[in-house]
Amino acid sequence: MNSIQVKAGNVIIGGNTPIKIQTMCNTFTQDVEKSVKQCEEMVNAGAQLIRLTTQGLKEVEALKEIKAVLRSKGIDVPLVADVHFSSEVAIEAAKVADKVRINPGNFAKEHSVACSQFAKFIEVCKEYGTAVRIGINHGSLGERIINLYGDTPLGMKEAAKEWLQMCHDNTFSNVVISLKASNTIVMAQAYRLLWEDMVKDGRVYPLHLGVTEAGNGDAGRIKSAVGIAALLKDGIGSTIRVSLTENPVNEIPVAGIIAEYFNSGEYKESMKGIGHTSEGSVPYKKYECATWEEFIIKASCDFGPLLLDKVIDDFNVTAICDGKEVGSEMVDDFKDNLMQAARRKFTKPEYIACPGCGRTLYNLEETFNEVKRRTSHLKGVRIAIMGCIVNGPGEMADADFGYVGEGKGKVAIYKGKEPVLRSVPQEEAIDALLKIIEENI
Repeated sequence: MNSIQVKAGNVIIGGNTPIKIQTMCNTFTQDVEKSVKQCEEMVNAGAQLIRLTTQGLKEVEALKEIKAVLRSKGIDVPLVADVHFSSEVAIEAAKVADKVRINPGNFAKEHSVACSQFAKFIEVCKEYGTAVRIGINHGSLGERIINLYGDTPLGMKEAAKEWLQMCHDNTFSNVVISLKASNTIVMAQAYRLLWEDMVKDGRVYPLHLGVTEAGNGDAGRIKSAVGIAALLKDGIGSTIRVSLTENPVNEIPVAGIIAEYFNSGEYKESMKGIGHTSEGSVPYKKYECATWEEFIIKASCDFGPLLLDKVIDDFNVTAICDGKEVGSEMVDDFKDNLMQAARRKFTKPEYIACPGCGRTLYNLEETFNEVKRRTSHLKGVRIAIMGCIVNGPGEMADADFGYVGEGKGKVAIYKGKEPVLRSVPQEEAIDALLKIIEENI
C-alpha cells in the first residue's frame, strides 16, 4: 500500500517514489563554514536530505545562514532541523528548515501543554510549507506513555498514533514518522505495529527507518542493514538513515547500497538464489560483489530478516569480492556479527553508540574505538557510548554500562539506567568506565 506523499524542499518522500537517503552533520551548527563544507561532502556522496542539530535560537540563525550559502552554490538539498525539548525553537526552525525533526512528547512535561504547543508548531509548518518528522525513539518515551504501555514497541506505536491523530485533526499531512531503537527486534516490531494500524485506518504516512546507535565498522553496517531490510522487504519504509559512529559521509554509501538493492528489485532476485547444499541443510548463497562492504550489506539484507524473524536458525555463505574469494575466517566473523545483529547468538560485546552531532563535546569516534579495544573480550556485555544527555540516558536503556557526555570535558558513567559517577574529567572517563565494569561483572 502506497503512503501519503510528503514534500521536504524539492524532495518527495513516500507514495511510490524511490527510497530516499538521509544523514546528519556532526559539526557544530554555529560553525557555518564547517557545516557548509560537510553538507557539500554529503551531497557529493549522494545524500538526499541532511539534518543538523538545532538546539537553540542561535542554531536556527546559523541554519538559515547555512541554507543561504548552500543555495548560493546551487546546492538545493533539503535541510532538516533536529530539535529537542523546546517548542519555541521548533516553531522558529519551521520558518527556516525544509523539515523539522521533533518528539512532541518532550515539548512539555504536561501532556496538555505539549499538545497545545504542537498545534502551534503545526500551524507554522502549514504556513511555511515545512515538512515534519515525528521521531519516537525507544528509551525516550514520555512518562505518561510508559505508565500506560511500558517502554515497549506498543508504547512507541501508541505515542506516534496520538501525534498523527492530532496532525489529522489539524488537516496536516506533510509528516513522516520514525520509531527507532538500537535493538533490531524492538525496532522491527514497533514499525510493523504502526504500519498495520495505519493500513487499517486508511491513512499511511511515510516511515523513516534506521537503527539508532548502531556503532561503527562491520558490526554497525550489518546491524543497520538487518533492521532496515526487515521492513523494506515488506514494503515498509520510504526513507532511511544508516547511523554510524564515524564520519557521517561514510553512512551514505552504505545507505545507498541498501536503497538501490530494494529500489531496483535486486533483493527479490537475490532471494530466489538462496538454496540448500543438501536435503535438510541450512540455507546457502554465493555472492560476487565489487567490495567487502557491498557483500556484508547485501548478505545482511538477505539473511538478517530471516534470522530476526526466526524463519531460519543458521546460514552459510561464500563470497568473491573484487575477483578474490574471501577467506573462511572473515566469513565466520561476518556470520558472528550477523547472528548478533539479529539477536540470535551473542559472541561479542554489544555496543550502543550514537553517531554524534553538533551537541557532542568530545571526540566520540576516538573514544568509542578505544572502549571497543579495551572491552572486546567481554562477551555479551552491553556497553553504550553516547554523545550527550539529550538522548543518551534514555536511548541506551538496554545497556549494562554507559559513557555519556555531560558537557565540555565532563562525562557521566552509568550502571544500567543510573549514573554512578558524574562530572568525570574526560581524560579519566574511560578508565572510570572500565573500573565500574570490572567491579560489576
